[in-house]
Amino acid sequence: MATTNPRLRQAFLEVVSNQLRNNDPPETRRTLNRLMLEGFTLEESLELLAAVLSAHLYAMFKEQQHFDLAKYVRDLKNLPQMPWEQ
Repeated sequence: MATTNPRLRQAFLEVVSNQLRNNDPPETRRTLNRLMLEGFTLEESLELLAAVLSAHLYAMFKEQQHFDLAKYVRDLKNLPQMPWEQ
């Protein structure tokens, strides 16, 4: 089983926190609110948001592509289903 790098995890959570604070993209806040209404805790919801972010950053570096905001928003809307499960 893979272990999570605590510094990397914290960095992803910080980016999600910035997205929420800046309301950019606004779908991050909407998704957080929806997940919590669906019964996820705040911590679980933030972890799910960070997981989507990490999947997109991984794909960007692996494929050497630009960030695809439309796909990111679609993946947020599909949570709790993960992008790699779709």
